[in-house]
Amino acid sequence: MQTLFRNPLAGPFVLGISSGASLGAAILLMGGALVGGAAATYFSGDVALTIAASLGSFLVLAVVVYVASKVRDTLALLIIGLMFGSLTAALVSILSYFADSEELQRFIFWTFGSVGNLSWSQVGILSICVMIGVLISIGLIKTLNSFLLGEQYAISLGVSIARSRFWIIIATGILAGAVTAFAGPIAFIGLAVPHLCRQLFSSTDHRVLLPAVLLYGPILLLLCDTVAQMPSSAYVLPINAITSLVGAPIVIWLLVRKRKMIF
Repeated sequence: MQTLFRNPLAGPFVLGISSGASLGAAILLMGGALVGGAAATYFSGDVALTIAASLGSFLVLAVVVYVASKVRDTLALLIIGLMFGSLTAALVSILSYFADSEELQRFIFWTFGSVGNLSWSQVGILSICVMIGVLISIGLIKTLNSFLLGEQYAISLGVSIARSRFWIIIATGILAGAVTAFAGPIAFIGLAVPHLCRQLFSSTDHRVLLPAVLLYGPILLLLCDTVAQMPSSAYVLPINAITSLVGAPIVIWLLVRKRKMIF
């Protein structure tokens, strides 16, 4: 996303992609009052949750990419992404108002984010989705490197901008939708880890960045999950809070130390 939009603030949350996935999951988890109890029970399986979250992220990302083709101002694009986030949040609030207590509690705990409490069937579905998204991303490495110098340069190399955007949408939608479906809308990781890897490896080459992000993203998340479970009590802190408390100061320190952001 940061390479496609050439913006260091681009990410699943800022552009509303995670919000779209949350809306899809909210409709599934709290839509019993709208679609009826029997239908809600029928569509409450693991596959349905993944499909709902992925469709939500696909729709928001597709609209953002369409707007990006019409609006060249990156600041305006970020504002539009934030507006999509606000719109989906409003729809989720309406669903929360009409949901019963059990559905609402299930959704609230889901929004806290968690890397535990997954069945092996859920882990299998998530692994397949992540593998598909990663394989597509690996196939886009050369295209993403050409985007670093601008779309005109990419076109001069024979890159089809429309087709490349389409596959980037597919990869991002699958990854953001599947991860959000099972782990919840965990903040900060998708935005910060690419910057951390750029600073650590002093490179913008996606042949370096993609494996680095695949390695350091899970490491950072597991460290945050360890911190969330460290208090000697029966309670586990929301991992969303820990990712921001632990990760944000690290990124600020790195940026201040380097004095500039490599992008």
